[in-house]
Amino acid sequence: MDINFEYDDVQASPRLEELATQKINKLVDKYDFIIRADVFFKTENTSSHDTGMICNIRLSAPGPRLFAEASHDSFEASIKESVSELDRQLKKRKEKLKSH
Repeated sequence: MDINFEYDDVQASPRLEELATQKINKLVDKYDFIIRADVFFKTENTSSHDTGMICNIRLSAPGPRLFAEASHDSFEASIKESVSELDRQLKKRKEKLKSH
């Protein structure tokens, strides 16, 4: 499975890539129909100190693409929330695949 990383106004970080790869690989182990993942890191100026570090993850799997976005005060928290949201979406997708 391919995992592509893109950075927007953020310096590339092997540590962030490793963390995201570990979390996504857990999803791949659980849901073997995932084909590819695209991870986007970007920063945004916000008035709140609790947001601004954004992680978007897009997964390619049978059917429509799955997408999750999270904004927190750290990329680690954003990755965690995005992966958690994708896990919920994948669970629903798996149930649909089973019923057919």
